[in-house]
Amino acid sequence: MPLTQYYTATTLDGFIADANHSLDWLFKRQQDTDGPLSYASFIAGIGALAMGANTYEWVLEHEQGKWPYELPCWVFTHRELPIADERIELTADEVAAVHERMRAAAGDRNVWIVGGGGLAGQFADRGLLDEVIVYIAPVTLGAGAPLLPHRVELRLEELARNGDFACARFTVVH
Repeated sequence: MPLTQYYTATTLDGFIADANHSLDWLFKRQQDTDGPLSYASFIAGIGALAMGANTYEWVLEHEQGKWPYELPCWVFTHRELPIADERIELTADEVAAVHERMRAAAGDRNVWIVGGGGLAGQFADRGLLDEVIVYIAPVTLGAGAPLLPHRVELRLEELARNGDFACARFTVVH
């Protein structure tokens, strides 16, 4: 059965971006693109995406306005944003209603909650999040966007090292 997964990277103190939405801390780290819990193996199993407005804007800015995913994507927002690709749907709908559409679009593949942590938490609060896969970087920021600002019970399924990162895959305990 397809899963809904939150795949991300975090600092050791639990932030996915600094206070200015920067990920500079992330791109200074070494990783093996074919190593444990790699992005390439993860994205191969994804059929649909969800992200918040800040993540969407970050992707557009860092990809020079080009949309890097060839998958349907729902962007949760209450703001008007540019639509960079015909596969993008802006929505202010409740996550449970959108999740049904995402699962249908993904078919037998998984759904990726790209970011942020608040959005992943909304899915978790409604029992719709199945896994959290996280790369933990050896750096602290002291403040920023939290990894998952909701209480979520997890069970460790896999733990590995990939370059500079500790990598972990957790099942959400419902």
